[in-house]
Amino acid sequence: MISYEFPINERIRTLLRLEELYIRTSKLVNREEALDHHMALLGIFEIMEVASRADLKSDLLQELERQRQTLVGLRNNPHISEDALDLVLNEIESTHTRLLEMTGKFGQYLRENEWLMAIKQRVSIPGGVCEFDLPSYHYWRKQSPERRRADLERWLTPLLPIKHGLDIVLKLLRDSAKSSHYTAKQGCFQQMSGGKVVQMLKVTLPDDMPAVPELSANRYAINIRFIVPSTSGERAKVIESDLDFTLSYCNL
Repeated sequence: MISYEFPINERIRTLLRLEELYIRTSKLVNREEALDHHMALLGIFEIMEVASRADLKSDLLQELERQRQTLVGLRNNPHISEDALDLVLNEIESTHTRLLEMTGKFGQYLRENEWLMAIKQRVSIPGGVCEFDLPSYHYWRKQSPERRRADLERWLTPLLPIKHGLDIVLKLLRDSAKSSHYTAKQGCFQQMSGGKVVQMLKVTLPDDMPAVPELSANRYAINIRFIVPSTSGERAKVIESDLDFTLSYCNL
């Protein structure tokens, strides 16, 4: 099966963007090639830019506290494992503490590094980090993988409390999913929401089905159309046959 997640508000959209950037960057840091480490550094710059556009620290602290209070209320529930509950609560509390320990503007220590900011400024120019543009960066890329990785981890580590916070929030959001099976008649589906609040929708299809969902939603209606995937640049075509899919509603 293949799933497509669609955030319904800007807050969840930002968390999903950051999740993708953190995953990609962490994988690249662990590789050996200089090109991979170049892309990892660009990932750090992207994380810094996306996270600085919103007051993520405050939002995550509030959401983690809200979830903590909700979970504490589940104690002595015979249907809830006390050990599993304690594990989640401990994770929330430790992450909450690490977020509180973050001081100043997100990524400020990176902005104060003139060498990094010179690279960040040049990478916005196509081909702008050639060796004749930034000789010192060319020198860094010629260092051992261990040396480059140590630097990347030093720059990335102070950004990780935000990652730990959004990981918890997104896991709880995904675990809240309530799924239903539907059929899109001639590739189209519409459902009235009736004012129901939802933060994320997930569409799941068999991975061998040549269809891609396009979704729009508001507090009144959900509209999905399934199109034929194409990389040729042709105009998207809606699938003309009926199509079965699963729709999951996620809300904290």
